[in-house]
Amino acid sequence: MIFVNFKTYEQATGEASLILAKICAEVSQITSIKIIPIVQAVDIWRLASQGLEVWAQSADTIDFGAHTGSILPEAVLAAGAKGFLLNHSEKKLSSSDLEKILNKLKIKNVPTLVCAEKIDEASSIIGFQPTFIAYEPSELIGGQVSVSQAKPEIISEFIAKITGVPILVGAGIHTPQDVQKALELGAKGILVSSGVVLAPNPREVLLNLARGFKND
Repeated sequence: MIFVNFKTYEQATGEASLILAKICAEVSQITSIKIIPIVQAVDIWRLASQGLEVWAQSADTIDFGAHTGSILPEAVLAAGAKGFLLNHSEKKLSSSDLEKILNKLKIKNVPTLVCAEKIDEASSIIGFQPTFIAYEPSELIGGQVSVSQAKPEIISEFIAKITGVPILVGAGIHTPQDVQKALELGAKGILVSSGVVLAPNPREVLLNLARGFKND
């Protein structure tokens, strides 16, 4: 599977988010590789109302009440989100907040993808029972060097130690070879962002990344 984090890029905001999400859906249908857009809260209904599966980029650890400006998980779900990305390096959560929101979403049977930059961090997260964990070293995010090429031994160690939950790999994934290497090391999928969102031709990039799965 491929998760595409739209972040807050101009190329993936508002109507542009719908165009890019439709590209993700088209490539997913062509390749039979599940591709899930992760979008801003304000764009969830725009996409979900068109029948597209989308996940939220985060949410706040609040319940119904007086929390002006916060993102309520229940509101995100009501808008049509099917899952949540949590603890991205650009939106870190404290351990207690992460546990609280994961417990809430687990009760609601909502899938979650939680990012971890290091093995120690992932070891503490796994006890909260996320659906997926993404290994994403922050120093490689948005760069030209993929984590699967730069730190293959770390991925192997990460997957060997973090058991019982599917592991995805993120940071700098650009080529089918990057994808194939990650899968060979034991990953179940990838988390990408700028390599797709900022590409002149996102469809071509996604088709290219999907080839890495076919070579598995």
